[in-house]
Amino acid sequence: QAFPLEDMEHVSNKDDVKTSLRKVVKETSHEMMMQCMSRVVSHPLHVISMRCMVQFVGREVKYSGVFSAIGRIFKEEGILGFFVGLVPHILGDVIFLWCCNLLAHFINTYAVDDNFSQASVIRSYTKFVMGIAVSMLTYPFLLVGDLMAVNNCGLRAGLPPYAPAFTSWIHCWRYLSAQGQLFRGSSLLFRRAPVPAACFPID
Repeated sequence: QAFPLEDMEHVSNKDDVKTSLRKVVKETSHEMMMQCMSRVVSHPLHVISMRCMVQFVGREVKYSGVFSAIGRIFKEEGILGFFVGLVPHILGDVIFLWCCNLLAHFINTYAVDDNFSQASVIRSYTKFVMGIAVSMLTYPFLLVGDLMAVNNCGLRAGLPPYAPAFTSWIHCWRYLSAQGQLFRGSSLLFRRAPVPAACFPID
């Protein structure tokens, strides 16, 4: 009788929110570790696939298959050649996971009213909608990672005049940012006109 029923329910709700948030953080941390591991393991195949597709630009046949590509990349660039562009891809994956899961949690907890008849249906789609929105924000990381995978690898599409020779993914990011092309290719309907490169030095 020392604590009114309303106060007890309020404290209980706060504890439920804290417990739920702690569960989301724990699950997201585990998901992040698994995503990073799978990205590291699969990234060499991603690099090979990107180069096999990009060589179509110059009508080249430098990479004729998976095994020949593995041998050529190892011979020319060593082990590190299989992991070019890995860092921005991992950063994009990590930011996507945390933003998507936390935003979905807070929206389902604070924005969706339990008294609403369709609350459970809305909550089931929240994470999906947040994934679409957050993927648009993390798109530059994927773009930079893909450009670094083919940059300065001997293919015409990765060399001037098609693309500058970047020294790092940060150099690539800064160049695209100066050109206003960090979101190029992100739209299925519209195409961004590139700004003249002479206006922006890449160094």
